[in-house]
This record gives sequence, structure tokens and C-alpha cells, in this order.
Amino acid sequence: MFAINYSADMSTTDTRLPVTVLSGFLGAGKTTLLSALLKMPEMANTAVIINEFGEVGLDHSLVEHSDENIVELQSGCICCTIQDDLHQTLQSLIARRYVGSGFDRVVIETTGLADPVPIIHTLMTSPELQALYHLDSVVTVVDAVNGSHTLDTHRESRKQAAMAERILLSKTDLVSKDVREELIDRLHRINPAAKILTGRPPELSVSDLFGEEGYDPLKKTEDVRSWLQAEAYQRQEHEGHHHHHNVNRHNDKIESFAITHEQPIHGLAFEMFIEIMAAKVGPQLLRMKGIVNVKGEDRPAVVHGVQHIFHPVQWLDQWPDEDHRTRLVIITQSIKKEVIEGFFNTLIAAMDEACSDLSATAG
Repeated sequence: MFAINYSADMSTTDTRLPVTVLSGFLGAGKTTLLSALLKMPEMANTAVIINEFGEVGLDHSLVEHSDENIVELQSGCICCTIQDDLHQTLQSLIARRYVGSGFDRVVIETTGLADPVPIIHTLMTSPELQALYHLDSVVTVVDAVNGSHTLDTHRESRKQAAMAERILLSKTDLVSKDVREELIDRLHRINPAAKILTGRPPELSVSDLFGEEGYDPLKKTEDVRSWLQAEAYQRQEHEGHHHHHNVNRHNDKIESFAITHEQPIHGLAFEMFIEIMAAKVGPQLLRMKGIVNVKGEDRPAVVHGVQHIFHPVQWLDQWPDEDHRTRLVIITQSIKKEVIEGFFNTLIAAMDEACSDLSATAG
């Protein structure tokens, strides 16, 4: 039952290690960014995981041990390659941490052609990893020179932009103000809630890129508004209708949208909605997150899922603001908003009708 699917109280201090996923298409500049960040004092105790040898050029700071899965950097960082399963790699890092290879943060750099969804899925759905790590943020680097063309021609780049919490524009000094602003506008349409940044270290600090809210909104109640930002998606939808086209629809059939509901929702109806999403939408559900007003509860529930896997429902201590509507933000591939909204509204209406009939019979 949705209404009794409680998890641990989120008021306790989170001692898990933060993980940042760094993505970006080939040549976007994520290697340059990572190399610059690793020279900063705040990043000294960082474990870096890369997909394959040669993808991250750590230059002279890397002590080469190509026959090993883990190498130590002169900066004090640790570098791994995902030659085996990510799950196994992250667990092996914890083992090394206990024997002296200390680190307090993990950065996973994906290859330029990588779809970030499987990595995010693994980090969000593995109970073993969730006990040790939390997904702090997803940062995507976009090349200002080639960004628009890349978004036009490569679906991976559109997924990378859609899944990011922060998007960093690189090479902005090589394009005009008009080109830069047009690209920023397009990225806002792809991902209305993302924070779009320009610049490079040291003018960009570690905290600019690796913030505390990220993909883990449950640490602090006040983070939920910034994490969810359903209003950003609704604003984009409204502007899209004004211009007679859907600005949240992209070439690869990736859609980002918000669903809201004014009245409290029966827990069973929402549980059925989650089950339908997992069973019927599955791999086409890139992400769903939301805050839910459950009938009979005086505090909100938070839901969070990727593809067919959903976290156990979490309960906040209180509402983050005066807006007590149910607000869901959903990113799909090849599934239109009308389909998802149809499932949602049908189940809510059917449950309301059933409860009304039951009350009438009992009366």
C-alpha cells in the first residue's frame, strides 16, 4: 500500500558519500573541466571513475598503472575505470577507503556517447549502493560552438541535457552573444529546471557545480522546491502553447512535463499509477519525481523513479511551502504527456468514484 510504504525518517544526518555524474558529448570539454577541478583544494579527496581508458586526460597528474583497475593520483584522488560493473566498482572503492585510500566525494565521468540513464538508474535503485552513496548531482557540459548541431543529430546529447541538474556551457568565448543566448534558450526548453552556467574554474567554484540538493532532495525539506521546480515545466508548456508548438518536445521524442492535482489523492490510486508507470512505460520513463498530497496525511510524500524502478515512498516532516498541490515532473521518451496524464486522471477519478459509492452505500 502506498499509504503505509514508509521509509526511514529523513531528519537524520546523511553520512553517505556524494556522487556526481559528469556527462557531455564528445569534445564538449568535460575532461578539461574535470582536470581543472581536480587541481582545486576542495577536490583533493575525490575518487574519479571513468568509463574507459583514454577518455579522461589527467595529463601529468596521473600515475599510470594501466594493468590495474584503480590508480592513485598525485593530487590524492583515486581513478577507476568501469571495466566491470559500476556496482562492483563503487563497492570496491568503499573497501579501499577503509584501508587508507581516503576520499569524501566520487565523480563519475561518462564517455561522450554515453546515455546517462543507466548510471543514474544504478545509483538510485541499488539498496547496497544507496546505503553507501547518494546521487548528489548530474552535470552536463555542452559545447557552445557545436552544441546546437550536436543536439540536432545525436540523441545521446539530448538525453544528457534532459537528465542534468546543472548544464555548463563551454567555449562560450568562441561564439557570439546571439549564438550563446539561442543555445541557452534551447537548453531551457529541453530541461526547464536545470541551472545553466558559463565560465570555468577558478571563476566557477566546486559548490557552483556540485551542490547539495541535486538528485537527493530528501535531506532537507526546504530543498524540495528547488529539486522539483514543476513550475518551470508548466511555464515552458504555457509559452509553448502561446507559440503554437510544444517546446518541451524534442527531435528524439524526449518530453519533459509537469502534472499537478489540486485535491488530496487516495494513496491506493497513486500506488496503482506508479505500478502502471513501471509496468507499461518502463524503459521509456527516463525520470519521474514528485511531491504528493495523500488523502488522510498531514505531511507530503516524495516519489522518485527512473525507468521501471521507484524508490520507496519518503515522507517529509512538513510541506516545504504553502502550495499543497500534488506536483509531478516527468521526463519520457516516445510517450506523450497526454498518455501519462490519462493514466493519472483515470485512476484518480475511478478511486474517487469508488469511495463516493462506498460512502453512499454505507450511509
